[in-house]
Amino acid sequence: MAGPVEVRRSARRRRTVTAYREGGRTIVLIPAAFSAAEERRWVDQMVAKLQTREERRKRTLGSDDDLMARARQLSDAHLDGRAVPVSVRWVDNQNRRWGSCTPADGTIRLSSRLRGMPEFVVDYVLVHELAHLLEPNHDQRFWALVHAYPRAERALGFLEGVEHGGRTTPAATDDDLEPGAID
Repeated sequence: MAGPVEVRRSARRRRTVTAYREGGRTIVLIPAAFSAAEERRWVDQMVAKLQTREERRKRTLGSDDDLMARARQLSDAHLDGRAVPVSVRWVDNQNRRWGSCTPADGTIRLSSRLRGMPEFVVDYVLVHELAHLLEPNHDQRFWALVHAYPRAERALGFLEGVEHGGRTTPAATDDDLEPGAID
């Protein structure tokens, strides 16, 4: 299991159970009325579901070679094959960015924080970085290339939610929307 599990009970929650990862912990939201036995059963089930989903995602784009192959597919599908990276790889040292690109040498790096995210989000970050191979600046031409990816807006919203969810605010409640929630 990845990190400790924190169970949060909510009087407003009636039937739904939600689980997500936050800062190395697994958060499981349950109705306050659940018995201790129901809590154990649901926590075990939701942790297993998260692990299965994360493992499936890791297998899908596990290696740097897998990332390179995916980048080529995305370039062909959305950028007419014009963006041709020299290398695409996962990195563990990007904590403030989702990805980066060096157009001069054709290298793309994706933050390993993306590994547990939905595939369409990883694809969006890849398309974003591929677009930098064609347009190094964030100008109008660049964004036109990025928005050739049909799920760009949705992925951007997801990433903004993850960023927002990583902040702790006193106004947050147990029933707020969590990034990566599973019902």
